[in-house]
Parts: sequence; structure tokens; C-alpha cells
Amino acid sequence: MGYIALAIMGLIAGAIAKFIIPGKDPGGIIVTMIIGVVGAFIGNAIRTFIGSGNGEIDFMSPLDWFFAIGGSAIILIVWKKLLAPIFNKEA
Repeated sequence: MGYIALAIMGLIAGAIAKFIIPGKDPGGIIVTMIIGVVGAFIGNAIRTFIGSGNGEIDFMSPLDWFFAIGGSAIILIVWKKLLAPIFNKEA
């Protein structure tokens, strides 16, 4: 997948994850994109670990989108439960 496609996927997946997980979320558009891109890599790692993926992220695959959104949601949950209290951020 190209860098631009990965950035677009990250932005959309991060925004959907922020919509799904309630509460105050960190950052603006750039942080949302970073959450989505890292979430896509986490989701892809989980998908590969369970034997469903080949290690590559495909922009057109609905299953890759599902795992990217899931990975982004994992990041937001970890932020809200573990990291936000440490940094005294309101979550």
C-alpha cells in the first residue's frame, strides 16, 4: 500500500474509532491520522497472528478496514485507561 493510501486509511479508521469509543479523545486531525495508521498496523499484526492475513495491508479489503478500526479502538482504549491518568489528561 502506498503512503498516501495508508494516510487516508489511517485518517478514516482513526475518525471512526474516535466516533465509536465515547469520551474526550486526544489531538486533532494529525493525531487522528497517526492513531489510524498505527491502528492499521496493530490490526494487521493481530490478523496475521490469527492466521487470516498475509502481512500486507490492502486499502480495498473490508477485512483490513475492520482490523484497522479495531486496532485504532485498542489504541484509544489504552490511552483512556492507562496513559491519560498518568499524564493527567482528561479522558
